[in-house]
Amino acid sequence: MLISIVTPCYDEEAVLERFHEAVQKVSDELLPLGHDMEFVYVDDGSRDRTLSVLERLAARDQRVRYVSFSRNFGKEAALLAGLRHAGGDCVVVMDADLQHPPELIARMVRLREQGYDQVIARRTRIGDRLTRTLAARLYYRLVNRLVDVELMDGVGDFRLLSRRVVDAVLGLTEYNRFSKGLFAWVGFPSTTFAYENAVREAGRSSWNLRGLLEYGLDGVLSFNNRPLRAALWLGVSLLLCAGLYTAWIVIAALLHGVRTPGYVTIITAVTALAGVQMVMLGVIGEYTGRIYYEVKGRPHFLVKATNVERTKDLIP
Repeated sequence: MLISIVTPCYDEEAVLERFHEAVQKVSDELLPLGHDMEFVYVDDGSRDRTLSVLERLAARDQRVRYVSFSRNFGKEAALLAGLRHAGGDCVVVMDADLQHPPELIARMVRLREQGYDQVIARRTRIGDRLTRTLAARLYYRLVNRLVDVELMDGVGDFRLLSRRVVDAVLGLTEYNRFSKGLFAWVGFPSTTFAYENAVREAGRSSWNLRGLLEYGLDGVLSFNNRPLRAALWLGVSLLLCAGLYTAWIVIAALLHGVRTPGYVTIITAVTALAGVQMVMLGVIGEYTGRIYYEVKGRPHFLVKATNVERTKDLIP
């Protein structure tokens, strides 16, 4: 069985050599069992010398294939490029910072041999700050009430995918991609095991609070239209409340005469309704923006350099 290791890279110059040595060691352990490996690296427009390191790795190891983007297109585009250029019978997706322990690959392969199409590594939150753990649990509890697929807390991109899962994911051509949800959407027999997240070997994470919030919003909007339905029901509810309030005012005027309305009540009602309208417009705008990007049909990425003979998404 040929195993493709797909690794998106962004400013990973300091750790790439150590990462490749670690996965090479795993490859040497699996080789006597009849399993070989290829290594597919995707440089997502790094600002450091990541591409130079990949060129050196490719010169030393003929199993290394790399693709370098013309600019930073984001991790989702890098993951897509890696899957498109992976030729293995199964694919292991993992980060280059060694927070995904390479020694778990052997465990994934054993579970794959039991018939599972997806072998998913679920990170425990041991060592995380309490606020981050609570925020994550709250997010997943909320999002799983909204989306059409189940997203598990602690589950990311670190997983093994069979060839038919990879082909199914590549058959989903949408521009706005949320891979964690796509992996759950395609289904197929899956199993999950827990592991403790390792400390980042070098460099610093490119994720910030804004990026995490936008990523979380993508997860909510990519697999359902319930925010639009919620906006509709909220509008109906407000209309019903306004009707009841109007009836109450009319009845009170008939029974007790006209009273001078309160200034604070009017301002509060106007401000609240204006805020609700802006939220509704924002929700509609998010979905409209996604349609806008889908209709343009631009490629997910452009390639600057590669040692792969043919790239599948170089031009629109």
